Amino acid sequence: MAARKIALVTGANSGIGYEAVKALLQSSKPYHVFVGSRSLEKSNLAIESLKKECPESTNTVEPMQVDLISDESIEKAFEQVKNGPGYLDALVNNAGATFDIEYIRGKTSLRECFAKSYDVNVAGTNVMTHTFMPLLLKSSEPRLIFVTGLSNITQAGEKYFPTPPQPAGWPKKIDFETIGYRCTKVALNMLMLDWNHKLKEDGVKVFAVTPGFLATNLGGDPELGIAMGAGHPSAGGDILRRVVEGERDADVGKIVNKNGISQW
Repeated sequence: MAARKIALVTGANSGIGYEAVKALLQSSKPYHVFVGSRSLEKSNLAIESLKKECPESTNTVEPMQVDLISDESIEKAFEQVKNGPGYLDALVNNAGATFDIEYIRGKTSLRECFAKSYDVNVAGTNVMTHTFMPLLLKSSEPRLIFVTGLSNITQAGEKYFPTPPQPAGWPKKIDFETIGYRCTKVALNMLMLDWNHKLKEDGVKVFAVTPGFLATNLGGDPELGIAMGAGHPSAGGDILRRVVEGERDADVGKIVNKNGISQW
């Protein structure tokens, strides 16, 4: 019987992260998955829900509290895995935050909108990756995954997403904004490239994964995404499972989407 693969998914209590854990639970391959969340309560609630949705699964899950803006929290999460299985086969850096909607609603400043998102999505993700690298390198088939988004720098012109063409004049009237979030995701693509470069001789398969435009609780307004035509987050969970299971190994070091690879 094959040994269980050890996976850790951050931001796993809802949205794409939750669906990624569910996809691994439903897989025919054996897994033990750490369900990372900013609070242990949310992680445990997610696990209760997962067990109800996957009653036949023989794969296992374990709650984990990990907050990407806290080095102490990341270190405690590291110790949990170190003192448990002692290694990690797949690190899925899914956790992310956006404060753009808070900004356009007057709840935070423009500077805070960008800085707080960067702290979570880029700095926090990098610290998480750096901290867990010793455990990942103990795997015989290590995979490092960064969940990016609709953030390719080549997006321009009439298809620029999601802001429609703007008339001349100032201030601009923007009803839905994600530019702070998208800037961090472009930076995350560079982070993936850098880790891919540094880990080539270690045999770590590194990817960025863009799940597509999906309805999640990012920004605290999933209904807005649904109204704009966003898909179900299970599509993101499925592609992440396929990357974890090696189905996209031909695309190492690239931005993977459901149909192929994305341009920069």
